[in-house]
Amino acid sequence: MIDDHYLEAETGPDTDTLLLVVVGAHLRAELTDRPLAYMLVDQIESWQRQHVEAEPLAPLVCSDMWYLNAAELLSRPTICLGRPGVNAAAAFFANRLPTAFVLEETFQVQLDLEFITMQACVWGVNAAATASGVELFEDRYLDSFLRAAHGMPAQPA
Repeated sequence: MIDDHYLEAETGPDTDTLLLVVVGAHLRAELTDRPLAYMLVDQIESWQRQHVEAEPLAPLVCSDMWYLNAAELLSRPTICLGRPGVNAAAAFFANRLPTAFVLEETFQVQLDLEFITMQACVWGVNAAATASGVELFEDRYLDSFLRAAHGMPAQPA
């Protein structure tokens, strides 16, 4: 839940504080990807409680249509969940982000491992595969992604 200090008077959230988790505006995405997004937000909030002493980012789940039509959101750290057929933001990033991990015919994780570009996409061929991809993302990449999003040094390998 976003605290009041993340909100600007009358206009909504302060976009400079957001870390977005983007899901498709599609019934399949609402049924399967949005619940995964809220679980990922819980993980992000837990990580921030353990690692961030200054002002944490505000993780927010939003739809792909909102995200792609609000230019100020495109520069924010973003994690897209769901395949390009149900998430237009994932389709937008499909040819723009490198593939970090792929389990053939199952799921893939796309992100810039140097974290110059602060967007990631996780999607699978079905709901279970996307859930597996999110689990792998959390285990392998979330810590580094969040450190980069907060301007923190990377952990030694």
